[in-house]
Amino acid sequence: MRIVKQTKTELLQELAERYRQSGQEWPATARQIAAWVIGEGLWKPQPKSIVGQCAAEIAAAMRQEFFTDPQGRRVRKKHVFRDGKTLLDGTWEQLGFRWLNIDDATEDQAMLIFQYERRMVIGDCRQLKTDVDSYNDNNKHNAYIEICFDFGDDLAELEQEAVYPGL
Repeated sequence: MRIVKQTKTELLQELAERYRQSGQEWPATARQIAAWVIGEGLWKPQPKSIVGQCAAEIAAAMRQEFFTDPQGRRVRKKHVFRDGKTLLDGTWEQLGFRWLNIDDATEDQAMLIFQYERRMVIGDCRQLKTDVDSYNDNNKHNAYIEICFDFGDDLAELEQEAVYPGL
């Protein structure tokens, strides 16, 4: 008999479902769920988790650091990219995610940064499309939601001046 070990993500999903089924307020915030889970003694931090939590908080803070460039644009200062190396057999080994200041990035590093961030956006769009399609096919309200994934007009609008002269 093969025993399948539950992943950390699956455990946390199960705890969120237990919260919901316990009759607590729903919809709920992640903080509400966490407070209940901890209060019930269902989750305790591990030393490894504390380092991971600290790293996640540092990453979130770095992602929110901005500066104004000479053209007046608000630019993210620190970026992350997936670092790795090609091994002798031609395979690629991931070394981890590295952070750097955008003004220190070489052209190759900048390309890695922007490709990685673009893949993240595409992944989010793909999941959004799947979620919308499923909702449209299965919701009990006979509702239909249409989402446009052409962001050209949105990006052009965001580049327009936000201050209106004379107002």
